[in-house]
Amino acid sequence: MAPELSLRDTNGILRRGSTVRPMRSSAGLGWERLYVSAQSEQPYQASFGAAGTHVLILHLDGPVRVVRGEGKATRARRIPAGGLFLHPAGRELTVELGGRLNTIHAYLADTLLQEAAGGESPIELAEELGSADPLIEQLMLSLDSTLRQWEPSALTYLDHLSTLLAAHLARRHSVASVVSPPVVGLSPRQFDAVRELMDQRLADPVPLAELAGAAALSVSQFARQFKVSTGESPHRFLMRLRLDQACRLLRTGTLPIAEIALRCGFSHQEHLTRVMRAQLATTPGTIRRTA
Repeated sequence: MAPELSLRDTNGILRRGSTVRPMRSSAGLGWERLYVSAQSEQPYQASFGAAGTHVLILHLDGPVRVVRGEGKATRARRIPAGGLFLHPAGRELTVELGGRLNTIHAYLADTLLQEAAGGESPIELAEELGSADPLIEQLMLSLDSTLRQWEPSALTYLDHLSTLLAAHLARRHSVASVVSPPVVGLSPRQFDAVRELMDQRLADPVPLAELAGAAALSVSQFARQFKVSTGESPHRFLMRLRLDQACRLLRTGTLPIAEIALRCGFSHQEHLTRVMRAQLATTPGTIRRTA
């Protein structure tokens, strides 16, 4: 397993202890190519060295004035809530924050971006100040929600969110436009191999990379082709399999609900109940009583 992406892989904004107060982060959770942090920020002006990660910042409130660059390259804008700040890896950054602000930061390893792009030519992200992108906003909020309610069983979902975020950045926020080839679905042999792996690993977290490996595809290719074949993301499809198996065991057996939850890949009984209520509008106890 690769080492997790950590605070030392970021450009230094989050290490400004006097002006940046973290509320939660992915530190210690084993997230390998993505580091996410939510914080409140006070006004500051500073320069930061180049980092090996791309930084994407979502403004949760505002508007607030932000200045980036220096000299003739200086740009300033009042960024509203939902605005984005994007800074590519490998570049120094000078920035001034003009007011109090709550933010979500996502730091992406360049390998994640390049793999998600799925092309032969390297992708270079653009510098952006205050741009709006509803999909990225929703993905950032979903990452923060995943962070708030982290369960190891959500690893496949995290991989899906990370890959989708990186792919969208590559396609819509690169210096040059990227034209993606038509997406085809999985072959019957590929789908059977993936489905067999899912069935074998219902009780365990299944990284997206392992599912992609079963189909002999890159993670980004697999996620797109799986969606074409099934109409669902790998995470949602796997969750449906787990729920189906849990319902089957509840109707036909006498195992305790807590044991069924663990056998079907849920962290505990409450996790199964929460997901079942959200997805099926029922509970394990109700299914058992009506069997």
